[in-house]
Amino acid sequence: MMMDYGTLRGLIALLIFALFIIIVVWSYSKKRKASFDVAANSIFDEDNNEKVNKQETNNNV
Repeated sequence: MMMDYGTLRGLIALLIFALFIIIVVWSYSKKRKASFDVAANSIFDEDNNEKVNKQETNNNV
């Protein structure tokens, strides 16, 4: 069976849409919330800020 160009483009568009839906469901799942919260709050981590400050002062030497 031979597909024409329009059918192939439709299948690719459907595949991309399905991948988009999968990524949205994955990112909003309750199982991932804890790890995303940790990542979001990591900027406020005091140890991380000290490492950045040390790196900045060492680069200025």
